[in-house]
Amino acid sequence: MTTNHNRLISKAALLAGIALTAWPVLAAEVTSQRLINADKEPQNWLMNHRTYDGQRFSPLDQINKTSVKNLKLAYAVALGGTSANENLEATPLVEDGFMYMVDLWGIVYKIDVRSGDAGRIVWRMNPKQEKVANANRGVALWGNYVISGASYPPRIIASDKDSGKIVWETNLSTDQAEVAITAAPLAVKDKIIVGASGGDRGVRDFIAGLDAATGKRLWLQYTIPAPGEPGSETWKDKNNAWQTGGGAVWVTGTYDVASNQTIWGTGNPVPMMDARVRPGDNLYTNSAISWDPDSGKMNWYFQFTPGDMWDFDEVGTHILIDGTVDGQPRNLITHSARNGFVYTMERSNGQIVVAKPYMDNINWTKGIDQKTGKPLDYDPGKDIQSYSGLANPTADNPIKKVCPNRTGGNNYWPSSYSPRTKLLYIPVLTACETVTNDKDMPKKEAGWYARTGGAYKADERYESNLTAVDPLTGEVKKNLHLPYPNYSGTLATGGGLVFVGLLDGTVAAYDDSTLEEMWKINVGSGFAAPPMTFAVNGKQYLAIAAGPSSAAQSKLVNTPELKEQRNATV
Repeated sequence: MTTNHNRLISKAALLAGIALTAWPVLAAEVTSQRLINADKEPQNWLMNHRTYDGQRFSPLDQINKTSVKNLKLAYAVALGGTSANENLEATPLVEDGFMYMVDLWGIVYKIDVRSGDAGRIVWRMNPKQEKVANANRGVALWGNYVISGASYPPRIIASDKDSGKIVWETNLSTDQAEVAITAAPLAVKDKIIVGASGGDRGVRDFIAGLDAATGKRLWLQYTIPAPGEPGSETWKDKNNAWQTGGGAVWVTGTYDVASNQTIWGTGNPVPMMDARVRPGDNLYTNSAISWDPDSGKMNWYFQFTPGDMWDFDEVGTHILIDGTVDGQPRNLITHSARNGFVYTMERSNGQIVVAKPYMDNINWTKGIDQKTGKPLDYDPGKDIQSYSGLANPTADNPIKKVCPNRTGGNNYWPSSYSPRTKLLYIPVLTACETVTNDKDMPKKEAGWYARTGGAYKADERYESNLTAVDPLTGEVKKNLHLPYPNYSGTLATGGGLVFVGLLDGTVAAYDDSTLEEMWKINVGSGFAAPPMTFAVNGKQYLAIAAGPSSAAQSKLVNTPELKEQRNATV
């Protein structure tokens, strides 16, 4: 290997080689078997999390602890540009030297990345959204289609992989105007599974299954139960809060082939900051839910924070792992929750194996019951939870400090798991926030930002940790503090590295055992999209899309050196 050929690409950024092969007449179809056996194609990244288990681990090892010091920018491909400072949150997919990427407006790009020194756009598919959504987190590959989501109106679109022409388009509009599609679709067998977002704007959200060949809607299941349905008894208000209850599904789920279940996380109840207007546990918000992808039937659920009043939704990835517990091999799920705890549970039923903090400043609860997974101070007899009593705004004390802050902890930016080290690598926001259930606070005092049911104020500088945790014990093995927020996530690789992207424009690699910094580069535009890696013509590349989200940019309010930073999309 010649390490001087290692490269990085940004903006749809990449890393590695050279050489050019002949243009294929037609690309191979992405079959169900190829997706199930994605590890047999380590050079490709065929779905949002690379593999169904959601580990975001690549076995590629050409870029490793020795060669990473030679990593250099290979090229950048400009995306978007329709409006100023567009954010990019999608993970690029790569199949045999062609990249598939989507921008904020739902425009899908096919990019030829085979040369190693440039990315050439082959085609663009414009869904012609009426207005922009807050994000678009990626596409799926199935057969000869590129499957993408678009918002306003909310649609799933299949484009021909070779030409970019639209083959089918399915409208998922309900009677709710603010439904949007922001999660990357998940292809499972002959179906496309997709979740809906928009919950914070008063949407009753859902997950749906479509026929992959035709786009026909096969099933749709709401995450907020209607009166009389199981779970409806946990909405105890008399104002029909369930109709606008949230429960958004805006990060792509995982899929267990052996048990034929797909696990997706759900968002917070709405209004988010005031539990008094929606008393009860508010199922099935803030939950991990297992669905049958064929029928849409719910298999089981686990709710992390009942009656949430801090926007602690749990849409983040629920990673499938195998491990030995009490001397017995177990099929498990692990999740680094927005509320500051790592939960590992049985894959068959959601039974808790361990739930431990990965942060040291949690104040909203005194801890987690290791048998039930519920907060120790959860009281099933209360309609409005107080938990520790330190962070819950009340009528008498409407302003409280909450740790972690509304965004976590770990949020939509994905953790990764390495089967090499058997560690979970968590991108952690460290700041606390001041919150209130007083909706008028932004009018009364500067520095407050309105959220449904209340407001929040950022008092601390936003920084982050890279934290390595043993998901079988919950023990924090290593912890590294970083000076800027990580809204990008982590990527673990066979080269013994963990990659991250930060809001100051830094991409960095760390030793997966010691968390020692091995390499970094700053490209000047922050990141809110996860890093990924692929190989073409025998060379490994790292790719990451630049352009922080508006939510991420708001975290720069207490980071004065970055306040004037701009996205590089225009």
